[in-house]
Amino acid sequence: MKTGRCECGQVNYRSEGPWRDVIACHCRACRRTSGHFWAATAVPTEALELTRVEGLQWFRASKFASRGFCTGCGASLFYKHDDKDYIAISAGSLDEPTGLNMVEEVFTHEKGDYYALSEGIPHREVWSENWRSKDDGA
Repeated sequence: MKTGRCECGQVNYRSEGPWRDVIACHCRACRRTSGHFWAATAVPTEALELTRVEGLQWFRASKFASRGFCTGCGASLFYKHDDKDYIAISAGSLDEPTGLNMVEEVFTHEKGDYYALSEGIPHREVWSENWRSKDDGA
């Protein structure tokens, strides 16, 4: 069981997973909504239990996805694609230890000009559709 929350505690969640390792997205939309690149894990949507939601607000981020954030502290917490059966969760909102690793960086051609990409993991210019759960040995 992993747990997490926003900074002010108005949004809390938990899940037994399975948990995907962390993927960093460098697209402009993720950078604008998170303040840097978006590093996220994911679980099957039905496996996520929201245990406190007073500050949770969803906004339509595109024609195909919504983002969940806390209205109290502004934390960017969730990303839900309409056609996917999993929900992405901000890796930084998880309580530690997470037991997860960053395994990939996507939309690297849109990365900010003020930082370098990580070494030793794959870099892709597109999203890779691989669901790689940590529990699946990925």
